[in-house]
Amino acid sequence: MNRIRTAAMIVNARSRSGQDQFAQACSALKGASFTVDAHAVEDPDQLVPTLKRALEQRPDLVILGGGDGTISSLVDYLLGHDVILGVLPFGTANSFCRTLGIPLDIPGAIEVLKTGQPRRIDLGMIDGDYFANCAAIGLSPQIAKTVPHGIKKLFGRVGYLAWASIQFAKFHPFELIVGQGSTAKRMMATEVRISNGRFHGGTELVEEARLDSGEIIVQVVAGKGKRSLVRNWAAGFFRLESRRVDTVTFHGQALRIETNPPLPISIDGEVLAKTPVMAKIAAGIIEVMAPVEQ
Repeated sequence: MNRIRTAAMIVNARSRSGQDQFAQACSALKGASFTVDAHAVEDPDQLVPTLKRALEQRPDLVILGGGDGTISSLVDYLLGHDVILGVLPFGTANSFCRTLGIPLDIPGAIEVLKTGQPRRIDLGMIDGDYFANCAAIGLSPQIAKTVPHGIKKLFGRVGYLAWASIQFAKFHPFELIVGQGSTAKRMMATEVRISNGRFHGGTELVEEARLDSGEIIVQVVAGKGKRSLVRNWAAGFFRLESRRVDTVTFHGQALRIETNPPLPISIDGEVLAKTPVMAKIAAGIIEVMAPVEQ
């Protein structure tokens, strides 16, 4: 499309698979109607400096390759620049890409960059931190906060699942307060999903969420026992009607969220905040390349 003449591509290439994905993306981008300034970043601490340097060249399109955490950690730096975001699904869950309808294979995702259309979308916010897809309170951040560094690399998915099982055994439901003052709602909960997108952990769980709704969705898996969380995840995975049984949903432009005790919050997989927080929506704040709507 004529609007895009130059692009910068920043890929989280810390792992061997990330380096391979970068090479495949560069190959697939050959023949694109725009030039690409491509960067494979092996040190995660250099992702932000690399992005800032790329933005100094004023590209029309900034392509971010990585998981949901990489996208959310970098999207803040795109705001205020007249750029379109492009996304390559190089993570595990790739929930943001799933919500946008971007194919999860490299050729399909590159084709969206070449022939798709810009779509103006919202971003979620936890206090002043923007995020693309979903933040969570409950078991997910407990696992992310405590998992030994490198366990997944050393022992694979089996090692990660074993650690998750240990944390599940230690996990306890908590008191949740949504809102403030006399209108605040209190309940016991096992998980809270603060959502801009429908997918969480690669599974469609928050069906009410829309990237352009102008509202933040807070979905609560309510209950005093851990069984409600297991039922909800299983029902969501298998698309059973019972997936809505244990959930309570709130929506609005801003919602205060408090827990007793205070708990960590994972933002697209990275533990970056702690309750209490204000969950907000930044409506229509960014454009992203998406498949052409039929």
